[in-house]
Amino acid sequence: MMANAVFAGRARVDAVSLANRGLQYGDGLFETMRVDRGGVPLWPRHLARLRDGARRLGIAMPESGFLDAQVAAFAHGVEGGVLKLVLTRGDGGRGYAPPVDAVPVWSLSLHPLPAPMPRALRLHDCTTRLAIQPALAGLKHCNRLEQVLARAEVERAGCDEGLVRDMDGAPVCATAANLLLHVDGRWTTPRLDRCGVAGVLRGWLLEAGLVQEAPVARNALEAAEALALCNAVRGILPVASLEARAFAPHPAMDDLQERLAMAFPMYANAGCGA
Repeated sequence: MMANAVFAGRARVDAVSLANRGLQYGDGLFETMRVDRGGVPLWPRHLARLRDGARRLGIAMPESGFLDAQVAAFAHGVEGGVLKLVLTRGDGGRGYAPPVDAVPVWSLSLHPLPAPMPRALRLHDCTTRLAIQPALAGLKHCNRLEQVLARAEVERAGCDEGLVRDMDGAPVCATAANLLLHVDGRWTTPRLDRCGVAGVLRGWLLEAGLVQEAPVARNALEAAEALALCNAVRGILPVASLEARAFAPHPAMDDLQERLAMAFPMYANAGCGA
């Protein structure tokens, strides 16, 4: 079983150079993927998001067949785990201007599944805000300092996850998951045209018609009957509380989790070793 590897284009290299623009400037993208029974069930969606991000940032993609083969090799024989892919623009000199025709430098690393989380999460309302930047909205780019600061808040508060808002105070996401609200009999997730990461599991829920996307006002959580978080590693996790407000178990939550588990059995025990 391979644990990690670094490539410059198709060539395997020993390590990431100090001149790497991902290291210097966060000039790159990454994907965090669930490995299940020797495969990566959501790989086509991760690859589509990676390609879209690379196109928007002007970063060259590794050759498709070679990339697919390396992902498959890392996942082979792994019953359950997490595979992280980091794609950077490559090496460059000092200064922000992106080099012309840079060779992409990218890496794969295999990790165990994270420790179980509670079946219902305690959510902290973070004071750290997401900057509004439409040019980067939706991308899983390598500059995650806002999430680092927000996650530190969560740790200090002794909670499981954190609600993160934009500069106007509108709810956007959690520190490492997308946000789902059940309001008026429907599941809604905030639009991500100004900030936030467009998660691949969120994308599947939208395409399956199980969730709708809409702007979410800063006071929308007051009307929510239930809250949930979703990401590609853990699946869908219900929220038990947000600060002083408690959320009772809701039948719509069970239905949403069951529908996901029918499509992807690896999420059948969300939060328990997932």
